Amino acid sequence: MRILDSSAFIHEYHTDDETASIPLVKEELTGEHAFRFDAQEGAGMYVHIPGQGTVDKVLRAAKETGDADVLSETDARLIAAAFELDAVLVTDDYAMQNVAERLNVTVEVIAQDGISEQRSWKFQCQGCGREFDENKDRCPICGMGLARKNPA
Repeated sequence: MRILDSSAFIHEYHTDDETASIPLVKEELTGEHAFRFDAQEGAGMYVHIPGQGTVDKVLRAAKETGDADVLSETDARLIAAAFELDAVLVTDDYAMQNVAERLNVTVEVIAQDGISEQRSWKFQCQGCGREFDENKDRCPICGMGLARKNPA
């Protein structure tokens, strides 16, 4: 089974496997892309609503990788749906791929190159330069904002 992100509908993704998505994806789509969602649903695509416990597990994994601030509610619920249904997540979103990999969810990309490695982001103070494992509103040392930084 394939769990389809909005990019699958935008790029006219096709598969012979069973497909599923979530209601929030339809809300993101407009025009012909929304019609594609409706057509897929009419052709048998399963619309899944993941459990809150699984969504919470995804959000914890996103916090561990440093992707929590860039992952939308739709993104987290798509990963949760793929986790619950033991399905392949179809997306071009790098943060989703990173979190999915942390949870051992298989990902298929559409129009972009997939991630080459799983990352746990660091956060660096824009004032004093100190690095932190978790994102905070402000640096506890100097009070400046933090920015996500590649851990490499």
